[in-house]
Amino acid sequence: MIERDGQGQDLRSLAVPRVGSLLMTGDAWEPYQLLDPVGASVEPVAVYLKDLQGIGRPATTQRSYAVDLLRWFRFLWAVKTPWDQATRDEARDFSRWIQISDRPGRAGVPAASAASAAPNPVTGKTGPGRRYAPATRGHGESVLRGFYDFHREVGSGPMVNPFPLVRRGARAHAHHNPMDLYRNERSAPPAPLPPLPSLPNRNIVPYR
Repeated sequence: MIERDGQGQDLRSLAVPRVGSLLMTGDAWEPYQLLDPVGASVEPVAVYLKDLQGIGRPATTQRSYAVDLLRWFRFLWAVKTPWDQATRDEARDFSRWIQISDRPGRAGVPAASAASAAPNPVTGKTGPGRRYAPATRGHGESVLRGFYDFHREVGSGPMVNPFPLVRRGARAHAHHNPMDLYRNERSAPPAPLPPLPSLPNRNIVPYR
């Protein structure tokens, strides 16, 4: 594991070019390929997507995961860090960057404006806005954690996952509301009712 000084990147001046791409292949055995800036397949992502297919994840899920991985790899290419040398410093800077930066628009579509975040007058729902939604950020971090967990297990990635389940200096469930259940937990079963009093069976002849 490469040690960092902990200062991280100067995110104010960092430019993350929209290099690389996600290719829909039309091949059922490899529905999507993540390509690097020169158009070559990103092998660690290709291996991971094949593993997802092997455990039954549909092509739509593979695409969703690949989109999150492309966003991460673009950041790594911008900061000139190989994927298998990324540390928690890069993960922290990526998390900061994705919270503050504007979402890029699709090809031929301008980036979202501030007005798009206004509530819809009919449905009342808030538009996507310029920034990445919390759900998008959370999903992406889960994908990246799984990506690094996979490569650590097969011996092709760093020994320490850059995206730990619990952050440094943080306590698990530190902000949990004690009145709410923890995620994936069930409430305790209700207490059993007391047994009903037994009634004499009139068909049984008492023993004399």
